[in-house]
Amino acid sequence: MKNFVNPFIVLITLAFSFAGCQELDLKPQSWLKNVNMRSQSPDEDEEEDFSELEKFETKVETPFVGDYTQITGKNLIALQGVGLVTGLKGTGGNPPPSVHREALLREMRRRNVKNPNMILRSPSTALVIVKAYLPPLIRKGESFDVEVYLPGNSEATSLEGGWLMEAYLAEQAMIQGRGLLKGHILAKAKGPILIPPMGEDVEVANGMLRRGRILAGGISTAEDRDLALYLRNDFKSIRNAQRIANKIGTRFHHYDQYGIEEPLAEAKTDKKVVLKLKPRYKHNDSRYLQVVRYIAFRETDVAQRVRMQKLSEEIMIPEKAERASIQLEAIGKKSIPILKMALKSPLLEVRFHAAVALAYLGEGAGLKHLAEAAREEPAFRVYALAAMSAIDEPEAHLYLRDLMCMTSAETRYGAFRALWTLDKNDPFIRGEDMNGQFLLHVLQTELEQATSHDPDQKEGSNARNGGPMIHITHRKHPEVVLFGSEQEFRVPMAVRAGEVLVTGAAGSEEVIVSKYEVGEPDQRKKVSRNIAVVIRTAVEMGASYPDIAAMILQAHRQGNIDAQVEIDALPEGGRMYFRPEPEDSLMALKSGEMKSTKPKRRKGSRVGNENMVPNIFHDGAPQSKRSKKSEYEEEMRERAEAEGDSDNKGEASLSDTRKPKASPTDEEGKFVKRGAFDSWLRYFKK
Repeated sequence: MKNFVNPFIVLITLAFSFAGCQELDLKPQSWLKNVNMRSQSPDEDEEEDFSELEKFETKVETPFVGDYTQITGKNLIALQGVGLVTGLKGTGGNPPPSVHREALLREMRRRNVKNPNMILRSPSTALVIVKAYLPPLIRKGESFDVEVYLPGNSEATSLEGGWLMEAYLAEQAMIQGRGLLKGHILAKAKGPILIPPMGEDVEVANGMLRRGRILAGGISTAEDRDLALYLRNDFKSIRNAQRIANKIGTRFHHYDQYGIEEPLAEAKTDKKVVLKLKPRYKHNDSRYLQVVRYIAFRETDVAQRVRMQKLSEEIMIPEKAERASIQLEAIGKKSIPILKMALKSPLLEVRFHAAVALAYLGEGAGLKHLAEAAREEPAFRVYALAAMSAIDEPEAHLYLRDLMCMTSAETRYGAFRALWTLDKNDPFIRGEDMNGQFLLHVLQTELEQATSHDPDQKEGSNARNGGPMIHITHRKHPEVVLFGSEQEFRVPMAVRAGEVLVTGAAGSEEVIVSKYEVGEPDQRKKVSRNIAVVIRTAVEMGASYPDIAAMILQAHRQGNIDAQVEIDALPEGGRMYFRPEPEDSLMALKSGEMKSTKPKRRKGSRVGNENMVPNIFHDGAPQSKRSKKSEYEEEMRERAEAEGDSDNKGEASLSDTRKPKASPTDEEGKFVKRGAFDSWLRYFKK
């Protein structure tokens, strides 16, 4: 009887066991499902092993670095100071009592200036307010633009011909009850003042004389400005900050002078990760930050391959191409075959986004498509040119040279700026140093044969190139660019470059450059009418960059220059791209020949925005708010209505509206400048 087991007890035991299994949910189907739904919180250890099921998981739910972080360091720091302008021709004046006068007097006494009040009373001096914006990512010792203006109650009337003595710039804030408080000095500024071009309105012209800019006149004395990522409060920890730094460092790193690999991200605290800029993205930090945000925070190899397969399909869809290309770029070199396949798409939008991603991956396979995008579509132009400037290959030089022969002013100068960024010593654009004040670039574009299609070219116009053009800058880089080395002044003429006088008699093949100054020996030289030669001679006699810029504009207004004259003709970001209609896209897929240049366009998509303009095309000033219906979009619609089915690709930029047009009163077809003052007026209204 000892070995007897009661059957009733056995049945009860089995029943409880079955019930326990149901309560613990130990069935294989249930725990497999739970593994698939496992959380991917960043609080999990990075070094933990993925489970066997996770290693082969095909469900794509990849968390990105941007899901857990916010970027800082892209803001502009407003700086202000007070300074003294000298060298005025009787247009200065004694500043009235104010906090600015007291601040300037204190600074002059600190520098041991004798008789400071007598200097301030001189008609050749003026007190000015100095303002500037310290750009993001600026390094110590780098330069930036500075704005100067006369206070509202100043007796001075004009800053023309003035020179700002060294002034210090600091952050300032008005605190209630404590007045104006001054922060740390972050920069200093000095240099010749560039006055904006004068319009016909006398009141506006007088106002313009009271303010000006000093190109690259500010020098940063602050520590290098770097970007930083801040973790969300609900995810901040030392472990997570280090994991994010490791993920970014694996994708982006560089080598020091000893060849040791260094990551470009470093965890500083439990919520801060300092981010350094990859050299290839130096001139397009906005793109760099986009890519960083799409770096995978937690992803298995299998899941990454599944995601890449999905992205290879999405990049062929115009509406998804931009985001897909950025994600592929964030993955790295593995994505190059997929991006190269996208270059075979018949749609320009798809090819453009793929080519941009390839460029920042160091691959030049998309150069041809970038050049096409810059030439054909204004909305893509600024980003295509910036991407071309990131690829140091001979083919990039050739495409940019070709674009400098187009008709569109912004395409020509934008290509020049991209090539200058790529290689300042390229023989085609190498500049001449004009006494350390500015660069003179003389381009032999008349010898270049434009072999590609120019969408801006007018019927019956010169098929060789866009014609002679002179470009001067009023921001960032003081330079004069002559598109055409054989340009000459028309005579008779009489123009001034500061104290330098340039005259030429009718029918003469030469002009006289002279300078007469009290107490100094007279200078007089006879040279050819070649514009480059005259500029060099005037600089030798002491002319500054503002003097040369004013001389060119004066000669242009008087009809002494036949060429097109442009000021800051740069491509813009945030333009609208109007996609082809669906039936046209279907025809493109069948024929493989369409370039998305059909005149009938309905659906629009904004490409980038005004705050994402690459650094080489950005003026460094805060962007003004604009309505959704920008001038550019309104102009596009007006032209579409006026021209019907004609192809107007590449003609819609604001700079392009300043193209040369023959004057009805000039039989020789002199170029008429329109909107030369628009950029300055927009800047000062900001």
